[in-house]
Formats: sequence, structure tokens, C-alpha cells
Amino acid sequence: MVSLPPPQLVLASTSPYRRALLARLGVPFETTDPAVDETPLPHEVPEAMVMRLAEAKARQGGGGRDHALVIGSDQMAVVDGELLGKPGDHAIAVRQLERCSARVVTFLTGLCVLNTRTGEAATDMVPFRVVFRTLSRARIEAYLARERPYDAAGSFKSEGLGVALFQRMEGDDPTALVGLPLIRLVDLLSDAGLDVLEGPWPQPS
Repeated sequence: MVSLPPPQLVLASTSPYRRALLARLGVPFETTDPAVDETPLPHEVPEAMVMRLAEAKARQGGGGRDHALVIGSDQMAVVDGELLGKPGDHAIAVRQLERCSARVVTFLTGLCVLNTRTGEAATDMVPFRVVFRTLSRARIEAYLARERPYDAAGSFKSEGLGVALFQRMEGDDPTALVGLPLIRLVDLLSDAGLDVLEGPWPQPS
């Protein structure tokens, strides 16, 4: 009986931050850009939404691949039950950061590992909480001028200067805050047959 070679590992994301996180595991991988409609479904709760989108991204990224493990991830921020999306402009970013001031913001990260050979997808959701400092308008303006995080959910980048906005962080896995919870990912990859410490190692294409 001929054994199959190890599956190719694929990250269905073009985020440089997720790519840098995955590279920490030391396993060869490639990236792909999943084109997924991120519009919420009617009455969809945030926890379900991030897991649905994570799987959708993995399946889109796995299209045409017959022997791969595809990683999909999706994240959103929630404050007092309100979703914080990407602001897109300065005025919305100011309002979002004023909303976060002195409050707890919960980041929900959906994670999926899709086995394209079997079609099985393992999904999970990893929460992480951030307590924000009290932010004056002057400090908000200073931050936005320096980092211009208009493409980041919640109007800040925790992997950059955004950490200066935080009073403390609460959670099991700080990498979840950046958008790819490595601790849970190691578990899902292991369940799919890839031990990041022992292999078997996929070969880059």
C-alpha cells in the first residue's frame, strides 16, 4: 500500500500578521487570498459568524487542492454588544476609539482547519479580552496620526502601537488578539495528523 505524502499546509489569508504568526511554528506553508462575503446573516450572533467565516475562508482557499490542510481565520471585536468593524475613515475611527475608552473589548477569533482530502473541517472560536485605558480625544488623535489603522477592526492594531491604548489583557492565548490563535491551532493541526514538533513535514509547492 502506497502511503500519501504529507498534505500541503495553506494559510487562507493575506494578512502579514497572520503569516508572521504561522511562521513561528516552523512548518512550511503557502498563502492564498480567499474571496469571501463577510456580510452577517440575519440574527447571526458574533460567535457563530466568526466560525462560519473562518470555515468559508478555508474552503475557498482549499479550492482545487486535493491534499492540503487549509487554515481559515476570522476575527471581530465586540464592545457592550456592539460589533466594531474596519472604520475606513478618520471620523469613524475616532468614534470607535471613544467607544472603547475605559471599556472591555472582547475579540472573537474563529479558527478552522480544513482537510481537503476528506472534506472535514474542524472549527473553534477563541475569545480574548482587552481592557482599554481612558482615552482623551488628544491621545486618540495622536494614535491615529501615527498608525492610521483605518483597515483594522476597532480602529487599532494590537501588533503595533495600539498596545499603548491597553490597560491590561485577559485571555489564554495572546496570539488570538492578532488574529491567529496558535495554541488552539496546534491542537487542530495535531488532530488532522500534523504534529508541528515531530512532523510529518509538508513540502512547499
